[in-house]
Amino acid sequence: MVSTPTRSPAASPAATKPTAARTAPAQAPSGPQAAGRKVRDWYRGFWSALEGTGKSRNGSTYYLILGSTLALTAIGIMMVLSASSVEAIAAGESPYTAALKQGLFAGIGLFGMFLLSRVNVVWLKRGAWIAIIVAFVLLVLVLVIGRSALGNKNWIDVGPFTFQPSEAAKLALALWMATVLDRKAKLLSQAKHALVPVVLPGAAGIVGLILMGNDLGTAMIVMMITAAALFFAGVRLYLFGIAGVIIAAGTAVMAITSPNRVCRILSWTGQTCADGSDLNYQSTNGLYGLASGGWFGVGLGQSRQKYSWIPEAHNDFIFAIIGEELGLVGTLVVLVLFAILGTAIYRVVVAQKDMFHRVLAGTIMVWLLGQATVNMAVVTGLAPVVGIPLPFISYGGSALLMSLCAIGVVLSLARAQMAPGLQPKRLFRFGPAGLAASLRKRIAARGAATATTGNAVKTAGTTSGKTAKTAHRTAAGNEARKPPPNTSARTAPTTRTPAATTPAARTPSTRTPAPRNPARKRNRPL
Repeated sequence: MVSTPTRSPAASPAATKPTAARTAPAQAPSGPQAAGRKVRDWYRGFWSALEGTGKSRNGSTYYLILGSTLALTAIGIMMVLSASSVEAIAAGESPYTAALKQGLFAGIGLFGMFLLSRVNVVWLKRGAWIAIIVAFVLLVLVLVIGRSALGNKNWIDVGPFTFQPSEAAKLALALWMATVLDRKAKLLSQAKHALVPVVLPGAAGIVGLILMGNDLGTAMIVMMITAAALFFAGVRLYLFGIAGVIIAAGTAVMAITSPNRVCRILSWTGQTCADGSDLNYQSTNGLYGLASGGWFGVGLGQSRQKYSWIPEAHNDFIFAIIGEELGLVGTLVVLVLFAILGTAIYRVVVAQKDMFHRVLAGTIMVWLLGQATVNMAVVTGLAPVVGIPLPFISYGGSALLMSLCAIGVVLSLARAQMAPGLQPKRLFRFGPAGLAASLRKRIAARGAATATTGNAVKTAGTTSGKTAKTAHRTAAGNEARKPPPNTSARTAPTTRTPAATTPAARTPSTRTPAPRNPARKRNRPL
């Protein structure tokens, strides 16, 4: 018997078409729409990576800042050695003199960076007023006992070294402005609270003292730092327009009133000064150095522009020596390191909710990157010569020391973004209030321990006194219960006769025997 398979009724075409339509995959958009979506996704991913959002707190920001700073400092010491050796030998000095001094200040700066990166930020906030007062005092001392060089009066002699207080004033001003703006956060919508005392008299006083030393370049950087602090504090934008007009007018007045600055501007525009001099020769020879370097440079230590074609090549124009000896690749490495440093500090800025932290980190970022941008613009001929060093690379102990200390402050802020298990240990785990509370607890604990010891000693003394009195009374009672001594026995002669020691002469005992127990005999075993 053959079984026939059963057939199921066929589905109608009208019922199958919608199912096929539902199960068919959606077609991806093509053409301009797909390109626009890719650009939008890339843009979102770029800003997510830039801000550090959506990432694990693995300390990448902390180590990016630290690594780029160490790399720039190492490149700076190496290039200072290369750029300064020729002039040092011509002056009869060791070719390693400038590099050794730079290395010494780098070591001190790295130690300061380590300390500041481990200190609680609360300590920095408490010391901001002290820092700004010390900065004002040092800038006044420059005008009194300072030393002039290259037309500027910026240095104070400290033994065999020189110190530039205007570099310390940058960090002190950043700390102080962040502290003041944080305390006045709710009042910054009013112009008078936004400008007083941050701009007047704070920043204006610092700028005025620096200009009295004839240093326009450093004064411009201080103005830039002030504008950055106000921007990151959220001050209204119309104030920046007013401040920009005032700063531009003031800079123009200072440039016109100085024949040297007028000559620099004329030389930068390709004109000749009234006395026929060309003060733009540094920038011109810097361009020659960059052009002769090519892609990979002429080789480390093989620069020709450092043979007095660029005076003080290891200072403000060291970027030209980098381009000549290491080529375009070397300059790009420096640019990438500064870009990494700026990106990492920016991630610290956007991750901070506290205004003090945000303003402080943003101000330091604008300070370092703005100064580097102005220096490179001068070397490449995009701006007139203003005498601003390249951070971490140009020769100068004061600038390097303060830049490294500023990085230490940023590292202390970046440390808070790391996971608790990855955070480097702080030198002080608490702020001033916590320190005072800890000291009070220790003093109270020590006082309690001292009181407990005193009570124990007192109790032990009382117990021993009572024990001694009881022992004395017991001994006295025993002495009273003793029978009176036999005085005749004491007076008897001590010699014995032989007869008294014989058994016959002994007196028989008068002791009566105890009665026997009659039951003992019955209980004995047989």
